[in-house]
Amino acid sequence: MIAILIFFAFVAGLLFRKIGLPPLLGYLLAGFASHALGIGDLDSLAPIAELGVTLLLFTIGLKLRAGELIRPYILGPALLHMLLVIPLTAAVIMLAGHVYEPLSFDNMTSAWMLAFALSFSSTVFAIKMFDERGENSSFYAAIAIGVLVIQDVLAVIYLVAMSGERPSIYALGLFLLPLLRAMWKPALSRLMALVGHGELLLLFAFLAALGSYEIFELMNLKGGLGALVAGVLIGAADNGRSRELYNRLVNFKNLFLIGFFLQIGFYGLPSLPMLLVAVVLGTLVLLRPIIYFSLFTLFRLRARTAWLSGIGLFTYSEFGLIVAAVAASSGYIENEWLVTLALAIAVSFFMSTPVNNIAHQLYRRHAASLNLYERSPRLQEEEIERLGDASIVVLGMGRVGSGAYEYLSKQHPGKVIGVEEDITRTEELRDLGFKCVHGDASDRDFWERTGLAQRDLILVSLSNHRENLSVVALARQLGHNSTLAVTARFEDEKSQLEKLGCVSFNVYANVGKGFAEHVLSSSQALSETTK
Repeated sequence: MIAILIFFAFVAGLLFRKIGLPPLLGYLLAGFASHALGIGDLDSLAPIAELGVTLLLFTIGLKLRAGELIRPYILGPALLHMLLVIPLTAAVIMLAGHVYEPLSFDNMTSAWMLAFALSFSSTVFAIKMFDERGENSSFYAAIAIGVLVIQDVLAVIYLVAMSGERPSIYALGLFLLPLLRAMWKPALSRLMALVGHGELLLLFAFLAALGSYEIFELMNLKGGLGALVAGVLIGAADNGRSRELYNRLVNFKNLFLIGFFLQIGFYGLPSLPMLLVAVVLGTLVLLRPIIYFSLFTLFRLRARTAWLSGIGLFTYSEFGLIVAAVAASSGYIENEWLVTLALAIAVSFFMSTPVNNIAHQLYRRHAASLNLYERSPRLQEEEIERLGDASIVVLGMGRVGSGAYEYLSKQHPGKVIGVEEDITRTEELRDLGFKCVHGDASDRDFWERTGLAQRDLILVSLSNHRENLSVVALARQLGHNSTLAVTARFEDEKSQLEKLGCVSFNVYANVGKGFAEHVLSSSQALSETTK
């Protein structure tokens, strides 16, 4: 049955990709279709889905800095959003229970519990969308992920309170972790140095994620929170290796998350009234980006950041099902609500995906109107830095971009500058002596305010081909007619970029050539110094 489920997921995912939509929508549809046909069951998918979510939370932790969560522009909107949407959602839920008897309640506490469950946004969906657009390092993605983590923590607190089991006395030891940082940080760094870069590193990652999951479960805490904490500790101990861990895990995480999207369809098939309630609840999620945009701009974020962060939070959460399942097991709600919520979550995914696919186009179309809601003064992180008199700009300062920067700086001293969308990475590069500014390569405002299109040479080395293409399109729209060089990872991507008039470099196919050139130049320099 699992093989048939995988086949259904593959075919559905392929069809959705063919029509320009994310495969995850196909996985959702495949789950409902499989359930309707009696293929597979929830119990067989649950371990796969749980592993996917555990790895997701672990990888979030690897890139998360705990201090960022208490920043006002993250904590404030996260809490205020819940205060606004919970009463509104509760009113709709009460009305549904009044109209359709199987969804009725014995007391109003149940409606408030469901409203609380639907106040979260989907961590899985948001990370998946940012991944596919190559935007996980962007400032707006970091804000959205911060809000999601706060919501997940609140959900964990609720689940602990509802379980009737108090956390173990040993859970108090978690508060000692920050105080014992001087001990665990060097120990973790030494351990990862011993592990190396092979399969042991991957095994260590699974051990850390699953081991911390089980430890937290033993302390009567949510296991996923344990995976998140383990990721944070490893990321804080050795930032360079945490990036390597993230890159090694990302494909495993995406593979196991397919089980999560499939299992949503196995929570049950709804009756027509339940379907209508799910559609109404799904439609209610349309207010979510508007509310988030208003709150983010209230906390002095740029309109573009507020818009893209809010769009990333434009869904209901998988945690809603977990919270609702606890409420059902405690007798607060009927099982019919679980099915209705599962469908409402799926509806929100289907509604959110097309909007997320054109989020940047929508912003560009309505930028003049959205910018009217910006507040002054802006946050320091949101100030657009100048490029000075640099004639060569490198967009994306990862390994390839920073290597290109170093080489070109030797050939054209003082004329090269890097642009990096990850603020932490930008600060690290500055400390190393790089001339680098924080900015988003796909941000039209950044291009226009810095005069980027007028530079002689622009090198684009971003992590995602789709993002590279959007930057190329933006450059041409703004009149950049000089050399535009873009990295590619596959030959079909390279050919596509060359047809757009770009100089393209396949970083995989040409790595041997680069290595040989380095050896020859180094050998020549060494021979000259030993003469």
